[in-house]
Amino acid sequence: MGTGSTPTDQLTSVFAALADPTRRAILQRLADGDTNVADLAAPFAMSQPAISKHLKVLEGAGLISRSRVATARFSHLEAKPLKEATEYMEKYRRFWGASFDRLDAALAAHQAETATNETKESTDE
Repeated sequence: MGTGSTPTDQLTSVFAALADPTRRAILQRLADGDTNVADLAAPFAMSQPAISKHLKVLEGAGLISRSRVATARFSHLEAKPLKEATEYMEKYRRFWGASFDRLDAALAAHQAETATNETKESTDE
């Protein structure tokens, strides 16, 4: 995070970086360990310069760091911004969980009422 950045600014960068499926796949590969650009580019139908552009976006979002070992440049997953994004999203997971719980309760009440009405109607005949 640069000077003057706020957590929201970083979240914006993180979510923008995660919006791309190639970048998500790169992060998944980096979860297995540090990797050089050639190895990261291997499973994708794109050039190493294109992968490098994705890496720059991920690095700008703080999701990876890069280091040089001799002539090779390795990328390393930085998990902290992912943790912060997950914590942010957790608030909404709880919201949706509570909303679905209320919907389940309303549906159960409706089904019970419908069953009661059907039983009443069949006994009235």
